[in-house]
Amino acid sequence: MSDHLLVATRKGLFGFRRGAGGRWRNDETAFLGEPVNLVLADARDGNCYAALNLGHFGVKLHRRRPGQDWQECAVPVYPPQPDAGGGAPEDKASVAWTLQQIWALEAGGADQPGALWAGTIPGGLFRSDDCGDSWTLVRSLWDRPERAEWFGGGYDAAGIHSVCVDPRDSGHVTLAVSCGGVWQTRDGGANWACTTAGMRADYMPPERAEDPVIQDPHRMVSCRDAPDALWVQHHNGIFRSVDGGMAWEAREAQPSSFGFAVAVHPADPHTAWFVPAIKDACRVPVEGRFVVTRTRDGGATFQALSRGLPEGPAYDLVYRHGLDVDASGNRLAMGSTTGGLWLTEDGGDEWTCISTHLPPILALRFA
Repeated sequence: MSDHLLVATRKGLFGFRRGAGGRWRNDETAFLGEPVNLVLADARDGNCYAALNLGHFGVKLHRRRPGQDWQECAVPVYPPQPDAGGGAPEDKASVAWTLQQIWALEAGGADQPGALWAGTIPGGLFRSDDCGDSWTLVRSLWDRPERAEWFGGGYDAAGIHSVCVDPRDSGHVTLAVSCGGVWQTRDGGANWACTTAGMRADYMPPERAEDPVIQDPHRMVSCRDAPDALWVQHHNGIFRSVDGGMAWEAREAQPSSFGFAVAVHPADPHTAWFVPAIKDACRVPVEGRFVVTRTRDGGATFQALSRGLPEGPAYDLVYRHGLDVDASGNRLAMGSTTGGLWLTEDGGDEWTCISTHLPPILALRFA
């Protein structure tokens, strides 16, 4: 089990460590007062990364090597934007080629030391091969004509928030776009295919409900030991794939199939966790009851877990990157928009509150 947790909040990055007696304590604070929207702990080399969105001062990325302090490194930079009228997809999409947010940050394969993937708003995928010292836009995806159909969900512009690297083949990368569907490459990014068969978008006219390039996956995760098994928390429900994301099947959960966060057990592809809420304009827990739903049978049934969580009424919302499971599959951490932080050691049967006074939690990761 991992005994170290990094929590990214609207007002800084907070590290928690499990000490004697199993008690978790805050043992690190960085970037206090600054919005940290994403964090990554790279198990390959021990590097940690923190993405900040400083508004007027722009997007920043910091790296901490083992035994060193945090240092600023490069951020993805878009190439010069061509003039409109050339017919390219970027000419049709009313979006400036300017980095608004780093919304996904993942390590490359075990055979690719130093390789990182970054998903951004507006809809760009970037790759670094030097631990973030430089970044290159993956033009093969950016130049796809379908990108002209992408549009924003929670943000004004489309964004890439989930990147899954196949542990069996580092060239096989699957990513999710809100709103732009699920995309895959099997050759390291040279070619891409949109794979959303089975998903539906009820927010579109009926004739476009199954259009692959306007689907709104909120978050996508893959099972470490069975990477052909993927789970998506979509705007219109929960979807599961068992064939590497080529086909998806809907799953229905109570009290709701809507939400943002999803985590999958690293060894058991049938076990996954979600945090349900009311859809669209009223994004709070159903009836003010804050629960986690868990399936252990691939989504055939779901159990609502609430022991140790606020009895309610409670209006905590958990963002896309606010739920994480460690390598054991038993320990999960969850952080909410009201600054609550909870952990479970038994797969969600019972939760322990670690803090109720953090700033709004945007993302967290076990390290």
